[in-house]
Amino acid sequence: MNIIKNRRYSYMISLVIILAGLIMFFTNGLNYGIDFTGGTMIQLNIGTFVEVEDAREIMDKYDESASIIHAGSGKEELIVRSSLDLGNTEISNIVDEFVGRFQMDPDNYQAQKFGAFMGKEIRNRAILSIGIAALLMLAYISFRFQFKFGVAAIVALIHDILIALSIYSLLRLPVNSSFIAAMLTIVGYSINDTIVIFDRIREELRLNQKKGLEETIEDSVKLSLRRTINTTITTVIAVGSLYVLGVEDVKVLALPLLLGMLSGTYSSLFIATPVWFSLKKGKTI
Repeated sequence: MNIIKNRRYSYMISLVIILAGLIMFFTNGLNYGIDFTGGTMIQLNIGTFVEVEDAREIMDKYDESASIIHAGSGKEELIVRSSLDLGNTEISNIVDEFVGRFQMDPDNYQAQKFGAFMGKEIRNRAILSIGIAALLMLAYISFRFQFKFGVAAIVALIHDILIALSIYSLLRLPVNSSFIAAMLTIVGYSINDTIVIFDRIREELRLNQKKGLEETIEDSVKLSLRRTINTTITTVIAVGSLYVLGVEDVKVLALPLLLGMLSGTYSSLFIATPVWFSLKKGKTI
């Protein structure tokens, strides 16, 4: 493994994913959930398992693009999310159809309406939080390490956010408040891996001053690799279990966390370190 000599391949892989995601974003935009678009959510306690296709036959009359997922320990509940501002009459008609078709209790449902303003506020606050966090991280890393270490770490952090957004854009996955929470978590997780590797590089530079910079980086990464991989595998197993076994509300949080953890490990090894090397040597990235 020669991270420095092969850095252009690493950059190319990331660039292809990000460019593809940006093209899809500017073409179709992100698949925003009702947290951002506003809309209506209806939670129906059917009392028994119902196929999504059967429920969709009812919802298609009101909103063909509505999201329908299962909830509850036995998947006896349905959560219907529509980007339309359904009126009380329409909601009552939907519930009546479910009652008539699946013999559910007519009182076992909840309906909520969401305004788009709430989603915009969450998004703006999340962007502000990430921006402030990035500046504080840059200041801290510059103080404890070097300014160039800080710049490389922030580049890797931005890389992870762009990769996650690109995958969501390409796969048309719903972007909601859980996704925002996951992004904020990824920021902390990603920077942690990067700092561990940078700390090892700094230590090797101090202990082995006769080594060349490229050799020092390669040795530092090798010394950190087992710890990085073991930490990632342990975390991915835990979060992956939540995604496989958890309810839908947990899955929408677990999926971006999984993507972010994998991207964070990749960027710490193949993006942050080569970027720092290029900045240190004054070379083109």
